[in-house]
Amino acid sequence: MSDDKPALASVHGAHSIDFCGHAEGDPLEDMVKEYIARGFSWFGITEHTPPVSDEFTSDEERALGLDVAAQYERFDRYMTTCRALQKKYADAVDLYVGFECESYTGAFAAAKQHREKYRPDYIVGSVHHVHDIMIDGPPEIYAQAAQKSGSIEALYCQYFDLQLDMIETLHPAVVGHFDLIRLRDPGDYKMRLKNPEILRHIRRNLERIRELDLILDFNLAALDKGADEPYVSAPILNIALELGIALVPGDDSHGVATVGRHFATGARILKERGFDTNWRRPVT
Repeated sequence: MSDDKPALASVHGAHSIDFCGHAEGDPLEDMVKEYIARGFSWFGITEHTPPVSDEFTSDEERALGLDVAAQYERFDRYMTTCRALQKKYADAVDLYVGFECESYTGAFAAAKQHREKYRPDYIVGSVHHVHDIMIDGPPEIYAQAAQKSGSIEALYCQYFDLQLDMIETLHPAVVGHFDLIRLRDPGDYKMRLKNPEILRHIRRNLERIRELDLILDFNLAALDKGADEPYVSAPILNIALELGIALVPGDDSHGVATVGRHFATGARILKERGFDTNWRRPVT
């Protein structure tokens, strides 16, 4: 499809209530049907991997009574279900089966094991924790992470250090929501991104992403969380464009209502910036 009308696509999404405690209540197959009904050319299903220990079990999964063993069993069903849906709807849409891995203690080794066992089409590498503390949850938890780092500026730098470690260790096809660290920043994150040390960390990571030829997830979920721009934010986009990094919209959907959310906005931003909107797929 030409750049005049970019094909509908999502490189990161389809978290469903079947396999994710914080999803919005819709079965995965209903979400697949919604992508098809909306005319998507392709999309990826990228459910979260199970935690490596009870320490990292989310409150939602605890409320469902799911221990680590139960979450591993659920993830096994997830991969089996995804492959069945991939086959069932092969004539209607290109569906890629993946998962979103984490960056807390033990997560990299677990991701390697999952990749070896399940052979996903691709993986999304994300950072949701620094010092094993969640950085996209309640603001008071973010404050704990910043306190442990010594400052918010140091927290940013340590976030990007961990992200680089994830990139080097896993070589994920897609780097998820690159600047998620800004979500709970109580100050002006746009000014924070001008900090020379933070900017050095950002450029370093982007240069490595380019060297490894990875895709950046242009994650549109930020627009539903009060932000005025997706992850990746404008100054980082400028560097990514300069380096020739591929960006692809990710709706980060957590239910039928959020399938394809803000795609038109995301595609417009990327097109106006000068990015290629013949979206690169996360598999060769």
